[in-house]
Amino acid sequence: MLLMAVIFSILILRYFLVAGLFFFYFFKWNPDAWKARKLHKKNPTSSQFKKEITWSVITSIIFAIAGTLSVLLWQQGNSQIYLDVAQFGWLYFLASILIAMILHETYYYWLHRWMHTPFIFRIVHKVHHDSIVVSPWTAFSFHPLEGLLEALVLPALIFILPLHPYAIVIYLTIMTISSVVNHLDIELFPKHFEKHWLGKWLIGATHHSAHHSHFHVNFGLYFTFWDKWMNTENPVQNK
Repeated sequence: MLLMAVIFSILILRYFLVAGLFFFYFFKWNPDAWKARKLHKKNPTSSQFKKEITWSVITSIIFAIAGTLSVLLWQQGNSQIYLDVAQFGWLYFLASILIAMILHETYYYWLHRWMHTPFIFRIVHKVHHDSIVVSPWTAFSFHPLEGLLEALVLPALIFILPLHPYAIVIYLTIMTISSVVNHLDIELFPKHFEKHWLGKWLIGATHHSAHHSHFHVNFGLYFTFWDKWMNTENPVQNK
């Protein structure tokens, strides 16, 4: 229980730190400076913020359980976690973060599409889509069943992919920041970045906002390649 409490404290602190910094900077301290980059004219209500934070705390508890399970798997020798960077080298250390993200992308894309089947959507995914106009707090606003499905990716990754603990921390931090940025409702990428060779493959607020508005497009998490390959991409900007 102590281990889970420590992991939960880290997760909830990271969530409030990242989401809170983006929320206060863009919505409270400098809203006028970013008005031209907003994707919707109206802002979420305070009631929506409270609901999102409540669901996010529950999600963080579920993520803490998955994190505790991952640590126990490692302690019992049932994972691919390694401690010496020299075992695989720094090049693999960096590559492993990208590999983890690509594997996570694949898992999430197909999970996400499954969650949009009507019966499953009503039970599992509707809580997240109650936020049509998204906010930084939407990032982890999931029904507990969806939170559980999302949490399974970490134990699965450490079971099949050699990962250094620092690589795991970097990967999870990227996941949190990416999720907050994609739910910001303010596009941080430069104008026309989606036409750049790199921008074509990265998901930002515009791309994910279209998913919350239209439901049947843009199912990706970090990258657009599955949406492109499966013909589910529609990078429309919503006003």
